[in-house]
Amino acid sequence: KKPNNILIGRPTYGFDEYSNPIPAQESSEEYKKGSNLANQLALQFEQLQEVVYARMVEKVGSRRYWEQWAKDVSIIAERQIERITFLVENRKEQRKAFDKFLLGLQRNINPSTSERQAIEMLAQHIITKPIFEALFEDYSFEKNNPISEAMQKMLNHLEGESVADESDKLQRFYESVRKRVEGIDNAQGKQRIIVELYDKFFYNAFPKMVEQLGIVYTPVEIVDFIIHSVNDVLQKEFDRSISDENIHILDPFTGTGTFITRLLQSGLIKEVDLKRKYKQELHANEIVLLAYYIATVNIENAYHDLIPKIEDNVKDQNYVPFEGVVLTDTFQLGETDESEELFSETFPQNSARATKQKKTPVRVIIGNPPYSVGQKSANDNAQNQKYSKLDNRISQTYVVQSSAGLKNALYDSYIKAFRWSTDRLKSDQGGIIAFVTNGSWLDGNSTDGFRKTIENEFSSIWVFNTRGNARTQGELRRKEAGNVFGSGSRAPICITLLVKNPDAASKKATIHYHDIGDYLSREEKLKIISDFGSIGNENMNWITIKPNEYGDWISQRNNSFSTFIPIVKNDNENSLFFNFYSWGQKSNRDAWTNNSSRNLLLQNINNLVDFYNIQRIDYFLGDENEVIKVEDFINPDPTKISWSRSLRRRLKNNQELKPTENSIISFYRPFFKQYLYYERDLIEEIARIPQLFPSEDYDNLVICLTGKGASKEFSMLMTDAVPNLDTIEKAQCFPLHYYEKNNNQQKSLFDDPNESEYIRRDGVSDFILNRAKKQYGKNVTKEDIFYYVYGFLHSQEYRKAFANDLKKMLPRLPLVDDVRDFWKFSKAGRQLAELHVEYESVPPYPEVKVNGDDSGYFKVQKMRFPKKGQKDTIIFNSKIIISNIPDKAYEYVVNGKSAIEWIMERYQVTVDKKSQIKNDPNDWAAEVGNPRYILDLLLSIINVSVQTVDIVNQLPKLNFT
Repeated sequence: KKPNNILIGRPTYGFDEYSNPIPAQESSEEYKKGSNLANQLALQFEQLQEVVYARMVEKVGSRRYWEQWAKDVSIIAERQIERITFLVENRKEQRKAFDKFLLGLQRNINPSTSERQAIEMLAQHIITKPIFEALFEDYSFEKNNPISEAMQKMLNHLEGESVADESDKLQRFYESVRKRVEGIDNAQGKQRIIVELYDKFFYNAFPKMVEQLGIVYTPVEIVDFIIHSVNDVLQKEFDRSISDENIHILDPFTGTGTFITRLLQSGLIKEVDLKRKYKQELHANEIVLLAYYIATVNIENAYHDLIPKIEDNVKDQNYVPFEGVVLTDTFQLGETDESEELFSETFPQNSARATKQKKTPVRVIIGNPPYSVGQKSANDNAQNQKYSKLDNRISQTYVVQSSAGLKNALYDSYIKAFRWSTDRLKSDQGGIIAFVTNGSWLDGNSTDGFRKTIENEFSSIWVFNTRGNARTQGELRRKEAGNVFGSGSRAPICITLLVKNPDAASKKATIHYHDIGDYLSREEKLKIISDFGSIGNENMNWITIKPNEYGDWISQRNNSFSTFIPIVKNDNENSLFFNFYSWGQKSNRDAWTNNSSRNLLLQNINNLVDFYNIQRIDYFLGDENEVIKVEDFINPDPTKISWSRSLRRRLKNNQELKPTENSIISFYRPFFKQYLYYERDLIEEIARIPQLFPSEDYDNLVICLTGKGASKEFSMLMTDAVPNLDTIEKAQCFPLHYYEKNNNQQKSLFDDPNESEYIRRDGVSDFILNRAKKQYGKNVTKEDIFYYVYGFLHSQEYRKAFANDLKKMLPRLPLVDDVRDFWKFSKAGRQLAELHVEYESVPPYPEVKVNGDDSGYFKVQKMRFPKKGQKDTIIFNSKIIISNIPDKAYEYVVNGKSAIEWIMERYQVTVDKKSQIKNDPNDWAAEVGNPRYILDLLLSIINVSVQTVDIVNQLPKLNFT
């Protein structure tokens, strides 16, 4: 009902042509029509003004609003850090207290906890304490939690009241939290608010910590599924239940305590067992202060909400704290002996809890381990922590069993969590590990040793694959579809239960597997998980996996593949197609070392080198007696420099950098060339590329193939320019020739006399030449074989039959039986090579229409399709539109995307987020002296695509059954 004190009116004048008074002389039909429209609108307004009115709202809450606040709070946190740092460094009494505080953290969390990290924790405490006080206003957290009490004592010792409390922005944020939770009296509602705070606020306020620790909030559907699955397995395998006495349950990476909270609320713990369970048999660890605080009040609140229901409304007289939660680094607990005391004067209760937990016979370990592989950039200075005992256990088990060349993935945090948890279970009693993790281990090339090991260490394994790999493309990406963690993860996700039953008959685990299915959204997947409820649901239709000799569980290899000839030497085999190959180059600072403008590239390099040399000089001008790590000294400003492992090492060794003007054309992505700064100093991993392309004076042809363990489907592309490691994912490059330093050796009659510095060698092996001549005749050359390989690898039958093998191994190829097929593949390979290498000179596809190219305006900002799903037309720029593009053109897919879409993606003006370096492909058009270059290129690629599809479709048909 409209209040009486609200008056409603409307303006006499508006902003459209019909709202102004009509001059007397105007009497046209159009004007009369406008006048009638205005009168109708006025009449409707008169009718509506009594029933529709505006109201001022008291509160507005949105995730976006909290994200904006988080950025402000991040700045405030930095100010607090600076302020505390000043107090610690400049006041003797404060320094003494702080050193004691730091020692306590090192004993409770990790010995490597730095002064900076300790100060960051104090700043977090200042800022976040009022948040959970707002969430749980009936509970005085500071008085009940030992960590909060210790933190506050330390802050009081430093300087009474915190200036953060006086910040208007913080006060408004705290008020928004209070408003948001006002009136919410149920656990589910508070959980939803915590999700938003943790996922939106925390992620933006403390981004480095999120990246370093791999923080992702777990959906309750998954948490509930895991809890009920554990209970079902306990009953099935051990004739026990979660509620039973001495079934100790540990969540070693508790986050906000969701697993323990939902366990208390699940109804699986009998009323008579609840108090014992809560006080003695539930355990949780957390390393992040904010998460630890929220977890504690979350778990305690859940327990006290249950008390009236269980004890006939008779509550405990005093609030019962959850003594099972510990602020600690779970992995570090395994680095100390079980009998070793972790006493700390600063955190005595926390130390006692940690010591008690270490001696507890844990039977169930549940949770969501951290996902972090490590820092994305050396500038971030967010490396993962090293744990000597844990890392050694991984090397003794998972690494020993692995046949992969690169084993870094076996030291990912979530893999460490499996190793730590396996060793934590008591082998004589057995137990269960139930995690939701990155699912890459299921089919990863480098995690074969992990799969082989857990098969031997457990009696039964249950894997529920929810998919969602966002690092795939095309049809495969559509099949993977939604990720159950939403934007929190790009990795595939799976739920895994590892069961260790000492009484099991088999020495190897029975592996049960369920795939959630294709094309499902996040919401559909979570509903499926919720409906299943547990692995014990008979509708789950588990299949039993029989691993092969390679340790493959899913996507197993084809036995016929091993009978073919390897493309390069494999183990002790001497048969091979190529003598030589290389990875693509990897600079680890592409925004700096690659650009469409040569002048801008060299300017960026000069700026980086100058900044590096200043840093180097400053580092060595410091106090010789003061030991400072390079990582702690260097300026990480990404607009000034891009640090990497080798560059830090150069600084530490006092090596000066000198810029040069040495650049070369790089085939950066499919059909996208750039200038590359061609000096080892700033290319982190140059591999053997200098032997393929010593300089721009040496020609070569290189077949780039998808490398082992790639997420995209196998593909290949030939180039005559320096390839990047991601030209094709994890690019492995096989050359027609390679070059060796001359070193004054006598050259053969066949070597080019102009090549004085390098000797050219054949990439194709003598072995395969002799085998091919014997099989197909003496006219076969190494060049014929080179093109045969390129043509054969395009075979659709070959790529489909051996898709799993090509994901895990480099190609093996047969020499076809029929000599006519050999020559057809070789000829097709030459045709494809000419199209793919000389793509810039291929004429436009004749049926494509171009409108607006007579405008003379050819610059590109970003090409796009008119609307989703309409690909027959491309809007090139504001003047030019390309239409009538055939569907067939999009069938040519390379490295997970159609060639046309590679052009659209790469030929756009970009500004690198971190370095703020601009890369404008229009500069490349200017450098080659053709303003139409990008337009002509797109038209050429359409034709290249259609012709490629036609050639591939006409390849000889192969039968691998």
